[in-house]
Amino acid sequence: MSAVSTGRPSSLRLLPWSGADGKPCFLSTDDSGGHLSRLADNTEAIQLGLSAKLLEHATAVLADEMAAPDELRLLATDLTGALRDTLRVAESRGHRLLPSPGATAKEGPTLSAAAFG
Repeated sequence: MSAVSTGRPSSLRLLPWSGADGKPCFLSTDDSGGHLSRLADNTEAIQLGLSAKLLEHATAVLADEMAAPDELRLLATDLTGALRDTLRVAESRGHRLLPSPGATAKEGPTLSAAAFG
């Protein structure tokens, strides 16, 4: 298996998991199709899917006026973890959307003014 070179220097990718000490983990590679990149992509997809299911569950629990305080506390804990994972995915993907150093504005992603309302 050979690495695919983009012709630009490797950048660090924030991975969707933390190290044993809770610090962020990064991957340095030019190969977005490599084993660790694919593992990170799959992990991100799982995390986002679980977040969506948890949101549905949260909606149901919050609609239940008889929900116990312990159930609400557990829900808040689970939502906090899901939000942390989702923000890490968003940060990682946002960094990968940024143009490479020296690139012109036309090479990076653009949004029209209408996209901002």
